[in-house]
Amino acid sequence: MRVLGVDPGLTRCGVGVVEGVPGRPCTLVAYYVVYTDPEDDLALRLLHLDRSLTDLVAEHRPDAVAVERVFSQHNVRTVMGTAQASGVAVLAGARAGLPVTTYTPSEVKAAVTGSGQADKAQMTAMVTRLLRLPEPPKPADAADALALAICHVWRGGTRSKLAAAAQRARRGGTR
Repeated sequence: MRVLGVDPGLTRCGVGVVEGVPGRPCTLVAYYVVYTDPEDDLALRLLHLDRSLTDLVAEHRPDAVAVERVFSQHNVRTVMGTAQASGVAVLAGARAGLPVTTYTPSEVKAAVTGSGQADKAQMTAMVTRLLRLPEPPKPADAADALALAICHVWRGGTRSKLAAAAQRARRGGTR
C-alpha cells in the first residue's frame, strides 16, 4: 500500500509518501514541504497548496491519503490556517477518488512511537529509524507527514480497504 501523508499548514505543509503493509517496515518514496508566502492573498495561497497537492497525488499515485486532524490551539489564526490547509488536503485526495483518513496527533504518536505523548524529537527519531534514513527529514513538517503515512499503513490500511469495499457495495459496483 502506498500512502501520501499530509501535515497541513498554510505556510508550511508537509507531505510524505511511503509504501508498506501492516506489521512490516515501510519504505520511503519521497517527502516534500509545500510553502506559501504569508504576504500573499489567502485565496492564492490555498490555490497554490491545492495545485501542489493535486500534482503530488497524480505523481505518486497513492492508494490512500492520511491527513492530520486539526485540533484546538490557543492561536485562532494558526488553527484557521491549519484547518483551511487540511480541507485542501482532504479535497485533493477525494478529488482523486482516494480514501482519505484523518488522525489526531496522539493517534500518530502512539502508532509510530508507542506513546501518544511523544515529543517532536522522539517522533522525528522514530521516523528516521523506521524508514532507515541516513539523517532526519527536515523540516519537522516533513517528518510529521511521513509519520502520518506510516500510521495509516499500520493502523488505517485495513480500515480504508473495508470502507472502500463498503462504498463500492453501496454503489452496486466493483470499481
